[in-house]
Amino acid sequence: MALVIVSETLQLQPWIAALKKAGPEVEILTQQEVKDPGKVEFALAWNHRPGICKEFPNLKTISSMGAGVDHLMKDPDIPQHIRIVRIIDPMLSQDMYEFVLALILSRMKNLRLFQEQQQQKVWKKKRYLRMGQLRVGIMGTGVIGHHVATALLKVGFNVLGWSRTEGQPSGYRKFFGQEQMKDFLNRTDILVCLLPLTPETKGILNRGHLTMLPAGAWVINVGRGGHVVDEELIEVIDSGHLDGASLDVFQEEPLSPQHPFWSHHKIQMTPHNASLTDPDSVAPQILENYYRTLRGEPLLNMVNREAGY
Repeated sequence: MALVIVSETLQLQPWIAALKKAGPEVEILTQQEVKDPGKVEFALAWNHRPGICKEFPNLKTISSMGAGVDHLMKDPDIPQHIRIVRIIDPMLSQDMYEFVLALILSRMKNLRLFQEQQQQKVWKKKRYLRMGQLRVGIMGTGVIGHHVATALLKVGFNVLGWSRTEGQPSGYRKFFGQEQMKDFLNRTDILVCLLPLTPETKGILNRGHLTMLPAGAWVINVGRGGHVVDEELIEVIDSGHLDGASLDVFQEEPLSPQHPFWSHHKIQMTPHNASLTDPDSVAPQILENYYRTLRGEPLLNMVNREAGY
């Protein structure tokens, strides 16, 4: 059984090298190298063209190359009998925490403001904030979100969490479901979105929810671009209700040069760089699912197709 890697956006050589190092006996192929599509039962995919299952008729398992699976959920041609798995890696969670922490600290200590003042040759002090003065709300407390929330709590932040369902116990205050969304947002000075993208969460960062945040709040979106209603975020910032936003993910990637986010002085952008999957770190779990597929055993990190993650 061959393992095929399917992606039109990622550099595949590091993945091939990592997988061959972890499992030298496994036949690792790119999509272009497949000569007998019937031999392929396991695919490793990221942002593939819809129709992967038509190309490989005996496919049994598709593994995402990262924690997100929305790129797979939007493919209408993946039948229900094909199992989908995702990556869960402590390194991804820690990388995300460090990125979020850097953004929060920059906001607290006015670093972007001072950078702008430097460019304008302006010498003007501004009172900074301390950790205990900020309430950080984590929207989406799954594996990565829970790690970020717990780590922020440990270093001294006031942390709140919100998730669709109750989830695991935590040391921070948790809010659940749509009925508790307003209470969660009302108490959040910096909102960090770490939700998966599903039909229920698409557009969740909209005018209605953003205006529930306290005046002067800041939004950090490191979940998926589909969570933000772009024009409504700009509208709420321009109204003065929000002080700004840090965005790492976008509806369209790369973002169009004509998009208003590029030139908005209160929006900080990064190129989907918050937490990048390390092929060497995740190759063993990918191969474990490959062998489990071969043996017909239960898989690690199975995706719930109904929930969308």
